[in-house]
Amino acid sequence: MEVNWNILYRGSLDSCNYDCHYCPFAKKKNTREELAYDKKCLNKFVDWAEERKENLRILLTPWGEGLIRSYYQKAMIRLSHMEQVKLISIQTNLSCQLDWIKDVNPDTFRLWVTYHPDEVSFEKFIEKCQYLIANDIQFSVGVVGMKAHYEAIEKLKSTLTERYIWINAYKRETDYYSESEKAWLGMIDPYFNINNTYHDSLHKSCQAGYSSFSITGEGDVYPCHFVKKKLGNIYTNNLKDLTQKTTCPNNTCGCYIGYMNLDTLNLKEIYGNELLTRIIKS
Repeated sequence: MEVNWNILYRGSLDSCNYDCHYCPFAKKKNTREELAYDKKCLNKFVDWAEERKENLRILLTPWGEGLIRSYYQKAMIRLSHMEQVKLISIQTNLSCQLDWIKDVNPDTFRLWVTYHPDEVSFEKFIEKCQYLIANDIQFSVGVVGMKAHYEAIEKLKSTLTERYIWINAYKRETDYYSESEKAWLGMIDPYFNINNTYHDSLHKSCQAGYSSFSITGEGDVYPCHFVKKKLGNIYTNNLKDLTQKTTCPNNTCGCYIGYMNLDTLNLKEIYGNELLTRIIKS
């Protein structure tokens, strides 16, 4: 039977060149030693992926901006050309230079792009998006749904008319959105209400730990980023021996890269094989 795994990799990188006030890693800088360690871990993970026989779909979810680092770019290029890697993507603010993407395999390479209106001009951001389109790179694009971003959200939607625009709901404040705001955001992103919900997940059936895994830079395996039950280590265990069909131990799940695994939501019906990238075909 063909084996397919979704893998979310997060190394030790926790620095970013942007200064978003809601992010704990804004404008933080890693030391050279920290970056060297993160690079070593990432390259070891890429080596591990190269040896797999199973089909892999991989999303890199760094605590910060990875693509301004050349070693992340090289890792993405290398992974995109592996036969067993059916999809490779990374969450990014798209602030990096993009000439290197000409070396990727566009059949498997994707980008999960977030627009930060307070950190980059709209024109510069759209120019980057147009570059991706011109080079046949598939990507999702979205923005944090803060009230201060509404004008930028509308402008993004009206400019990238052929592309699904996702909205990450701002849930740090209770009842942050009025009913009319929720309706308007729902017209921009038809799945906004799913993201604007803390889903009841306790004891619910989930793919986390069964077909989807969170892997750290050291190779430790967890069901997902939000379930801190260590299953083993990819460098000392065979991943197939660590898989287990269980239910969620958390009361709720409110982040896309967590709740995408909930069987009750059946989000694969919406995203298909692009579940990790949040890409919907127009």
